[in-house]
Amino acid sequence: MRTAIMVDGAFFIRRALKIFGPLTPEELATRLQRYACKHLILNKNASNTKHEFNEALYRMFFYDCPPLQKKMEHPLTKKVIDYASSDRAKWRLELHNVLRRKPKMALRLGVVDDVNCNWAIPSKIIRKLCGNKLSISDLKEDDITLTIKQKGVDMRIGIDIASVSYKKQVHRIVLISGDSDFVPAAKLARREGIEFILDPMWAPIKPDLQEHIDRLYSAFPRPKQKE
Repeated sequence: MRTAIMVDGAFFIRRALKIFGPLTPEELATRLQRYACKHLILNKNASNTKHEFNEALYRMFFYDCPPLQKKMEHPLTKKVIDYASSDRAKWRLELHNVLRRKPKMALRLGVVDDVNCNWAIPSKIIRKLCGNKLSISDLKEDDITLTIKQKGVDMRIGIDIASVSYKKQVHRIVLISGDSDFVPAAKLARREGIEFILDPMWAPIKPDLQEHIDRLYSAFPRPKQKE
């Protein structure tokens, strides 16, 4: 029984940092392979041998976007930030390079919407501002962050789910995500006779996503912090 493991990269990175704490790109890629492949144990024909794991795994797909490659002025400090040279950008690019070298790994990259970037203030700070518990002059640089949207990632995941399902290339799909946008793709896969497993890495999911999967199973350790 062959299994395709599809990883929503932005979701995975966010959850992995919550579960494991800061890691190097190599460490994170290793954790991804180690824990994601625990799903292969669900296949009764697979044991713990490396050879049989390789036979059971069709491919692991990692969907993400390159980091933002532009300079922007912070609205509070007026400081120009070069996001392309930031530590976060370098870390993300190195993660992509590490994943490219991993066996049976397919890196699927979308694009970053670098036109419609917006500065945002967390809701808890907005409530304090509206309640006069905080003033604009009290805000710090980290209180205002840049929100960046990815384009083409969800589409690529949906297309790959449909492709491997229609072609009968796998018997099982494991999706590491928590996004309800994938409900139509999950329904399609199940109609084609593909077992669909969701691994939300212990994140809560919406009822409509729970309804259209065959199994909910988090192979990763449970986060130590309460959510």
